Amino acid sequence: MIIENNNTTITKTVCIYLIPTILAENTEKNVLTPQIKEIVTNIDDFFVEELRTARRFVSSLKTGKIIENLNFYEFNKKTQLSEIETALKRVKSGFSAGIISEAGCPGIADPGAVLVAWAHTQGIRVIPLVGASAIFMALMASGMNGQNFAFSGYLPIDKKERAKGVAQLENIAYTQSQTQIFMETPFRNNHLLETILQTCQPNTLLCIACNITAQDEFIQTKPIKEWKKIKLDLHKKPTVFLIGK
Repeated sequence: MIIENNNTTITKTVCIYLIPTILAENTEKNVLTPQIKEIVTNIDDFFVEELRTARRFVSSLKTGKIIENLNFYEFNKKTQLSEIETALKRVKSGFSAGIISEAGCPGIADPGAVLVAWAHTQGIRVIPLVGASAIFMALMASGMNGQNFAFSGYLPIDKKERAKGVAQLENIAYTQSQTQIFMETPFRNNHLLETILQTCQPNTLLCIACNITAQDEFIQTKPIKEWKKIKLDLHKKPTVFLIGK
C-alpha cells in the first residue's frame, strides 16, 4: 500500500497477525514471547473467537492502551464474512489486524482459518506468531509418530457413533502407522475416555494430555490395558487424546 505524506512516498505493509493466547491461566510469562506484546501494542483491530476472553487477554499484556478504544470483531464458527464486512474493509484500507483464538494458536482447530484464507485472496501478508498449541504440544510429548499424524477434531456425541469413530481412528493408526489426535468439549471428556477404553484393543497406545502448560499439567502415554487400571477424572479439564500403536 502506498501512502503520500508531505510529498514523501511511504510503503506501508498491511498484515494479519496470528496471535497465540495462553492455554491455562496465569501462564503468560511462560508461554508468550515478547514479540506478541509488541505486535498487540501496535495494532488496534482484532478478530476474536470470543469477545470477553480476548479483551481479558489483551488487558493482561499491559500494553498501556485503553481497551475501550480498541476494535474487537467477534468471529466464531457461526460468523459469515458478510457479517464483518465493515471490519474487513478497514483492513483493506490499510489497517493491520490480529486474529485471536479463545485458546492457543489461531487457525488450528479454530475458525480464524477462514479469515486467513480471505487475507490470502486479498494479497494481504499473513504473519504467524510463535505460541502454545495444545494439539502440537500433546503430540510432542506423546512419544507417538510425529512424522505421520492427523487431527480429527471432535468425535460424534452419540455414543454408538462415537464408538464407531474411535474404532475407525484406531484402524487408521494401525494400518497407516498414523497418530490420531482428537479432543472433546471438556464436560464430555469422561464419556469419551470411557468409549476409548471400551472400544480399543488392549495394546493400543493412548496418550492423555490434560491442562497443558498449567501447574497440574498431566501428559501420559500407556496401553489401553494399563489405562483401565487407573481411575481418572477429566471432567471440565481441557484435554487432547492421541491414539497410536
